[in-house]
Amino acid sequence: MLKKPQTLIVLTLLAVLLMLYAANTQFNPESDTVTVKHAPKTVAADLATPSDSDETQTSFIKVSDGRPTKAPEDIRINSLDELMALFDSLNYNTKSWQEGNREVPRLTFESVSERWQKTSNQIPVQQKKMVFFRLLAPLILVANENILLERRLIESAPLDDVVLQKIALKYKITKDAETPLTEQQRQTLLEEVDIMPPSLVLAQAAEESGWATSRFTVEGNAFFGQWDFSGKGMIPKQQRKELGNYGLARFDTPLASVEGYMLNLNTNNAYKQLRELRASLRADNKPITGLELAGTLDKYSERGQAYIDGIRQMISYNKLDQVDEAYLSDAAPLHLIPRPD
Repeated sequence: MLKKPQTLIVLTLLAVLLMLYAANTQFNPESDTVTVKHAPKTVAADLATPSDSDETQTSFIKVSDGRPTKAPEDIRINSLDELMALFDSLNYNTKSWQEGNREVPRLTFESVSERWQKTSNQIPVQQKKMVFFRLLAPLILVANENILLERRLIESAPLDDVVLQKIALKYKITKDAETPLTEQQRQTLLEEVDIMPPSLVLAQAAEESGWATSRFTVEGNAFFGQWDFSGKGMIPKQQRKELGNYGLARFDTPLASVEGYMLNLNTNNAYKQLRELRASLRADNKPITGLELAGTLDKYSERGQAYIDGIRQMISYNKLDQVDEAYLSDAAPLHLIPRPD
């Protein structure tokens, strides 16, 4: 039999447990049943930014819990007409966009074909741009989604978490993947591990790849003109010897190129101003836009301010700022396979 002090301890523990249970349940007196309340799951539609919102875009904060986990289904595309028909079947076309739909299907592809390089000039300019933007936008949103998942882990993981330590190494916060982080390093990591507004990425990809027609894009999925000093890069025809033995970085896929570009902007000291501005906008719950962040890219090109002005003009003229409100569909991903050249 329990002694009085022991009895009081047991009763106190039971009371605490009942309070915790009650906080997560709802009692229905009419049916004498207790239902457990679960936090509602986020789905793709919840990522839509409200019209005329002056807050940080919803898709830059949340990730859908309904996102697919299965491997993409291969879809063979034999012509531009078939690609347009696929866009229509996915409600991913001009009419839908003009009606305010910002949901983007999960599309991936392996590379840019030489056929695109040779024939894209024969396509009407607006259609050429539309194809480029609609094929690149899903990759950008997937890369941002992965970054947001990293942020989620960084915010909550213990400082000695193995995955957290690997992320810190990837972003060059630490020099090994075995030393626990400090709280200060966690905060520094959160400043670096963050999204890039799609409008900015699309504009730079179009500028640097010549609408995916450059030799480097076709040969090595190089959409952003990133340099490589490892000796494995693609050598320009007019290499500037005073800059060293450099080439253009190769990537296995267009998605890898997007991820490499984002990692570059998120880690390179040349873009510290971009990261600080982005962190300030997020802290103030303000929209993170390509037009805003483009002003920090004076070191991306030797053209300096002229490059910034060109990127901003690209965003404004093509109304790419609307893509900063886009979000990924929860529908199954599709992998596009073009017919052989």
